[in-house]
Amino acid sequence: MTKPLRIGVVGASGRMGRMVINNILHLSGCELSGASEVSGSKYVGTDVGFLVGAENNGVIITDDTEKMFTGLDVVIDFTIPDATQKHAEIASNTGCALIVGTTGMEQAHRDSLLSASNNVPIVMAPNMSAGVNLLFAITQQVAKVLDEDFDIEIVEMHHKHKIDSPSGTALGLGEAAAKGRGIDFNSSKVLSREGIIGERQAGNIGFATMRGGDVVGDHTVVFAGAGERIEISHKATDRAIFARGALRAAFWAVTQPAGLYSMNDVLGLNL
Repeated sequence: MTKPLRIGVVGASGRMGRMVINNILHLSGCELSGASEVSGSKYVGTDVGFLVGAENNGVIITDDTEKMFTGLDVVIDFTIPDATQKHAEIASNTGCALIVGTTGMEQAHRDSLLSASNNVPIVMAPNMSAGVNLLFAITQQVAKVLDEDFDIEIVEMHHKHKIDSPSGTALGLGEAAAKGRGIDFNSSKVLSREGIIGERQAGNIGFATMRGGDVVGDHTVVFAGAGERIEISHKATDRAIFARGALRAAFWAVTQPAGLYSMNDVLGLNL
């Protein structure tokens, strides 16, 4: 009989932590084998069943994250960049695969994941949704076909509690567009506009950000040309899509050699 996949969740009490835990508890072929929170959290010492409104299952939330990683097959991380950086190091030291849905990461955080991936498989994606990752692929393809006569603008909206802007998904879409067009993303991105800024420069990739209410995540890529406009959109209405994507990545990652992967790899989108 095949043993169930042993999964741990860091940031267990967060929005996504709870969602991932709830999905694990209702998914066959895996088991929740660990959960952690930062020291001082009121949830340390709490059974995860209580956390998600289910029956107690004996998994107690710990603040000893390194100990939690030991003996697990894979850990799912939707926390914050500095925490993810530490989790990558722990994963590397313990031989545990890591699934990263953390957004707002800078180059130093990404470098840490790349270094850790020399020892363990790591899947990193700004968005774990299958639909959004298809949007990445389509955006890259459309940008490759359309030249600079079509201006690229990315519009996103999220709930009022989101702390990073633009969203990691929006930035990922910008990177996909830049890759498709064969230009450098960092030199072409325009993250905000204010005041008398003059005409739009050809080749720029612009961003517009909205925050409000309980919006899970709306993203639209606009290709605006003379006399026509192409808009490609994805709207998330249930945060569970990100949890399901992370679990899909978890099952895939444990079968792979050490390396840094994306959801394109998980989904077989060969770009």
